Amino acid sequence: MQSSLYVSLSAQVALANRLDTLASNVANLSTAGYRADEVKFDTYLSRAGADPVAYSSTGQTFISRDKGGLRQTGNDLDVAVDGEGWLAVQTPTGNVYTRDGRLQISADGVLQTVAGNPILDPGGASILVDTDAGRLTIGRDGMISQNGRAIGAIGLFSIPDEAKLARGTNSGVIPDQPAVPVVDFVGQGVAQGFVEEANVNPVLEMTRLIEVTRAFEQVTNASTKSEQSMQDAIKRLGQVS
Repeated sequence: MQSSLYVSLSAQVALANRLDTLASNVANLSTAGYRADEVKFDTYLSRAGADPVAYSSTGQTFISRDKGGLRQTGNDLDVAVDGEGWLAVQTPTGNVYTRDGRLQISADGVLQTVAGNPILDPGGASILVDTDAGRLTIGRDGMISQNGRAIGAIGLFSIPDEAKLARGTNSGVIPDQPAVPVVDFVGQGVAQGFVEEANVNPVLEMTRLIEVTRAFEQVTNASTKSEQSMQDAIKRLGQVS
């Protein structure tokens, strides 16, 4: 088979992978704390034949850690992470780390996410508040107060830069290395009354989506033409007596 067909096929697979990530990013434009999917592409050289042929890899998908914009809500139960840290959430399958700080208080006083999962303190325990003691005041270090009395703290955690991230619930991620509590709040902290938006640029993502769709169509056309030329060559060879 012509090497051009292999090249076209590898490009189609790579572009299809990129289309999937772009579609997911666009679908989550309004999801608080969402981290966009990105794809790292490589090429490798075919060693079959005298002349090397470059193929596209299918691409390695990774979760972007770029920060999203902070939107002020004025809601005491909305918190945003100002910096590189993450909030820890307890789920039935283990801890998940998120930038979605839209909180609520359960009937029994547990501080939890809008999905009903407990937010954890720096020690990894759930946080209990007094449902009858009035509004919560949350400091930059995550310390929670009611009526001037400290009742707990929202944990802020750091994920190692080299850790690989997998998707979790609540716009969250699951690192393959342990996250550690943040103890230095210079340059980062918790902002009460704010929500972090998705780190997806809508104009850029829509532009990329159009560009990749066009590229996919071009590669498909090139593949069709290459296949047709090969079929024509086979027919001509078959007609040689």
